[in-house]
Amino acid sequence: MRTESTLGVIFFTRKKRNNPRRLDIYVRITVNKQRAEFSIKRDIAVYNWDILKCRAKETDQNLILFNAYLDDVYAEVFNAHKQLHSERKVITAKAIKLRYFGEDEERTTLMQAVEYHNQNINGALRPGTLKNYFSTERYLRKFLRERLKTDDIYLVQLNYRFIVDFENYIRTFKPKKERRTCSNNGAMKHLSRLMKIVNLSIRMEWLDKDPFKNYKLRFVKNERDYLTERELDLLEDTSFMTLGLQRTKDVFLFSCYTGLSYIDLRELHPDQILVGIDGNQWIHTKRAKTNESVKIPLLPKAKEILNKYDKEKKLTGRLLPVYSNQKTNKNLKEIARACGIHKNITFHVARHTFATTVTLSNGVPIETVSKLLGHTKLTTTQIYARVLQRKVGEDMQNLMDILEAKKNQRSEAPKSYQN
Repeated sequence: MRTESTLGVIFFTRKKRNNPRRLDIYVRITVNKQRAEFSIKRDIAVYNWDILKCRAKETDQNLILFNAYLDDVYAEVFNAHKQLHSERKVITAKAIKLRYFGEDEERTTLMQAVEYHNQNINGALRPGTLKNYFSTERYLRKFLRERLKTDDIYLVQLNYRFIVDFENYIRTFKPKKERRTCSNNGAMKHLSRLMKIVNLSIRMEWLDKDPFKNYKLRFVKNERDYLTERELDLLEDTSFMTLGLQRTKDVFLFSCYTGLSYIDLRELHPDQILVGIDGNQWIHTKRAKTNESVKIPLLPKAKEILNKYDKEKKLTGRLLPVYSNQKTNKNLKEIARACGIHKNITFHVARHTFATTVTLSNGVPIETVSKLLGHTKLTTTQIYARVLQRKVGEDMQNLMDILEAKKNQRSEAPKSYQN
């Protein structure tokens, strides 16, 4: 909105209360006879001030520099007026003053944006995923306190250097409890969450410039551990006297033959085992992570494990005795040592084993495996496609063996000659 406003800007002085020989410098903005005043936090000796020119008497170099500073303030006030005029905003003396100090619009801070994000996506994310955002929030708060010596910063202060320094802080952070420092992919996950919060801030128009524009997340592709057929047989053939270890083994094997993740298996109820169109038992569930519907036919070995806990299921109402994630993974490490399996076994290894050893290695099409795993994208399942290359190698080796056997058979056959 354009206005026919008149603008006046002058410098004036007031005697300092604690020293009458010096003067405090003020700016007075006048628009249509309405005034707004503010101090520039500078003072000057009475005898160095020219009342008529409203400037310092340039008797030495310091006073020349003092006047140059006043000219800068004068130019910034007029620039604030120009900005308001170009934005079609109502121009008043108070509006110019607020724009000069950058207080005419409420500026959102980084931690306000983080809290807004975490509170408003509460229903959209699973508790496990939301927990990771809270972890990133804790890293940010510690970084601000320890590196920047502050509790918060404005979003407009975010820049490339902040992101790089934050990445370095995560990589080198040493917690009070003894544990490994954050891996490369762990650090990238924290930065990925910060990037999502920044993108939300841009959409909410709290931030104009994307500080991640020149930054690229660098994830390292890791080989996913899974049990080979031999290791799976070792695990099945090993019995444990300790009830906790035996139950953990059974639950882990059930996941190896169904592909269910820990949280999906823990929340599985007996009424989710239904008879499918083929007359066999199927698991009907939804993935906790993606809310994707999954229907999995029960393999014979999975049925055996369910039958083993059939009586207990009627008493507890739970399909299988699933311990806490921490206890389960602790038991799995002990089980792996007892079986002579030299791999870092966690519960998620069972899901990878289902994808590789149980399905893909036995010729199940990758599209079917993707459906059984509840993946929303086929590219996610293709992570396991490396096993197909191994299968191709095995099949080609079998072909070479067959060809070699035929060659030997031909060479051993009696030869006849005709004269």
